[in-house]
Amino acid sequence: MAVIYILTLFYLFLGISIIADIFMEAIEVICSKTKIVEVRDKERNIFFYELPVWNPTIANLTLMALGSSAPEILLSVIDTMNTLGEVPGELGVFAIVGSAAFNLLFISGICILSVGDEPKKIYDLGVFATTSIFSIWAYLWMYIVLSGEGDQNGVVEIWEAWLTVFFFFLLTGLAYGADRYKASVV
Repeated sequence: MAVIYILTLFYLFLGISIIADIFMEAIEVICSKTKIVEVRDKERNIFFYELPVWNPTIANLTLMALGSSAPEILLSVIDTMNTLGEVPGELGVFAIVGSAAFNLLFISGICILSVGDEPKKIYDLGVFATTSIFSIWAYLWMYIVLSGEGDQNGVVEIWEAWLTVFFFFLLTGLAYGADRYKASVV
């Protein structure tokens, strides 16, 4: 019986990794899509410019983040669907929080170390500050919601879920605004 359980888990993880890989390739194609724009100068000469369809900041905050978190999201959905009407398992929350912490700390550290002794500088400080503040707020908000000081302990209410979704759109909008402000200043 244990062998069947282990094989089932193995094939589940294998299937999720294949789906996530295909999903990431599709996201790369979507994010690299460009359009050709016709521009005329003062002398009425026509120039053609190839511009990206997706703003890089929005693409990173939405599609790339979703693609890199797809395995955790799929595991959480499967865990939730298996325990509908029951107390949810801990797999979903810990997988997502652990993955986010790993991405934030370990991968950032490896990227910084890999460039060697070159000076490191953040060129887009507005977007960086926006996402940093929202990253800290996301952990604080999760603690506020799950600590359940004023309501049932650990029960997420519908208004808290909708407010969490609103925070995502607020983050995306503010980061886009910071990116466009930087572009208008430069």
